[in-house]
Amino acid sequence: MDVLTLVLFLIGIVLLIAGAELLVRGASALAAIFGISPLVVGLTVVAYGTSAPELAVSIQSGLSGQSDIALGNIVGSNIVNVLGVLGISAAVAPLVVARRLVRLEVPLLIAASVLLWLFALNGRLGPIEGGIFVAGLGIYTVFLIRASRREELSGRFDTSDSSRPSIQGLAVRLAMVLAGLALLVLGARWLVAGAVELARTLGVTELIIGLTVVAIGTSLPEIATSLVASLRGERDIAVGNIVGSSVCNILLVLGMTSLILPGGIIVAASARNFDIPVMTAVAIVCLPIFFTGHLISRREGLLLLGYYAAYVSYLFLRASEHAALGAFSVVMLAFVVPLTALALAMIAVRAFRERDRSAGRA
Repeated sequence: MDVLTLVLFLIGIVLLIAGAELLVRGASALAAIFGISPLVVGLTVVAYGTSAPELAVSIQSGLSGQSDIALGNIVGSNIVNVLGVLGISAAVAPLVVARRLVRLEVPLLIAASVLLWLFALNGRLGPIEGGIFVAGLGIYTVFLIRASRREELSGRFDTSDSSRPSIQGLAVRLAMVLAGLALLVLGARWLVAGAVELARTLGVTELIIGLTVVAIGTSLPEIATSLVASLRGERDIAVGNIVGSSVCNILLVLGMTSLILPGGIIVAASARNFDIPVMTAVAIVCLPIFFTGHLISRREGLLLLGYYAAYVSYLFLRASEHAALGAFSVVMLAFVVPLTALALAMIAVRAFRERDRSAGRA
C-alpha cells in the first residue's frame, strides 16, 4: 500500500465527515423552514444524514464489486454504534434514555436486525429484500411525520416564530445539501479504494476491513455527534442519534444498496453465521439496558466497550487463524456471555422491584 493510497484513504474519511456535516445542517435548516418538529428532524433528517456516509460507501463498494465491504460497513457500523459510541458516551457521562425510544425505536431496531438475519440466510440480499426495507422506512417516516403534525396541532411545539427565509437563503441551504452529497460521493470512492488496498496489504479479508476500519470511519459523524451531545448534557440526543442511525443503516442503506446493485448484495457465510447474529444480539441487549431506570450508567458503558474490544479481537484472531482463537471463543461463549446475560437479568429484576415499590408508595 503506497503513501498516496493511504493519504487518499484518510482524506476520504475527512470528506465523509465534512459531507455529512453539510448535508445534516442544510437538510435540518430546510426541514425547520417547513415547520417539521424537532423530534422528526432528529429521527429522520439527522439520522438519515449521519447514515449518508454508510450509504455512499456501500453503494460505491457494491458497484466496484466489493459486496463484503458494502455489507460489512453496515453490520460493523451498527455494532460500533451501540457497543462503541454508546459505550464511550456513557463512560463520559451516564445517558438518559427517552421513553419513546424504548417503546418504539429500539423494538424497531431489533425487528430490522432480525429481518436482515433472516433475509441473509440464503446468501444474498436482492431487490425484493431491499424493497421491503425501503418500504418499512417509508412507513416509519410517514408515522413520524403524522405524529409531528398531531403535536403541532396540540400545541406541543411552536413554529409560529419561524421566519421564512428569502429565495437566496433557500438557495444557500440547498447548495449545502448538494455540496454535502458531492463530498460524500468523492469521500466514499477514496475510502473504498484505500480500504481494498489496506485489506490486500494486511492479508485480511475485505469483510473484516469493512467491519472494522470502514465501519469506524463511516461512523465518525455518529461518534462526534453523540460525544458532543453527551458532554453538553444533551444526552437524549446522544442516544437517539445512535438508535435512529442504526435503524436507517439497515432500512435505508442496505435497502437502497440491494435495490441499486444489479446482482444485489452477496452475504458471506462468516457474516451469516457470526457477524449479523452479533449485530442482532447487540440490538437485543439494548432493551434491558435501556429500560432499567431509562439510564445507561458508566458501568454499563464500560461493559459495552469491553464487548466491542472482544469482538474486534475475535475478528483479527479469526483473520490471522491464530492459535488462541479456540480458547478465546470458549471463554466468550462459556463464561463471559452467560455472566453478562445473568447480570442484565438481575438489573432488570431489580428495576422492576424498585418500580413496584414506588408504585406501592404512591
